[in-house]
Amino acid sequence: QVQLVESGGGLVQAGGSLRLSCAASGRTFSTYTMGWFRQAPGKERAFVASFRWSDSSTYYADSVKGRFTISRDNAKNTVYLQMNSLKPEDTAVYYCAAAGSSKIYDYWGQGTQVTVSL
Repeated sequence: QVQLVESGGGLVQAGGSLRLSCAASGRTFSTYTMGWFRQAPGKERAFVASFRWSDSSTYYADSVKGRFTISRDNAKNTVYLQMNSLKPEDTAVYYCAAAGSSKIYDYWGQGTQVTVSL
């Protein structure tokens, strides 16, 4: 089992920045990929970014490329999502997720709210 705890959400004005954190515990050695997803009101959960432990590869949704950066701190078993130039359409609950060798996101955090105001 892997436990994930997100933090860092909040209210920010458009153009501002936030950094989300996802602390992993438990069987983290089995983690293959860490990802961030978001769900806006009335919409389905959508992929935001991912980080692959094996080769440090990163992937981003087109909507956040150039504005968001995913990174990790091995010593802390923590993955971060640095969000810059935030827009109102970035408003959502952000979830951290972990995938093992199956490459399926089996583990999810509780989510953290990000609200971007005009």
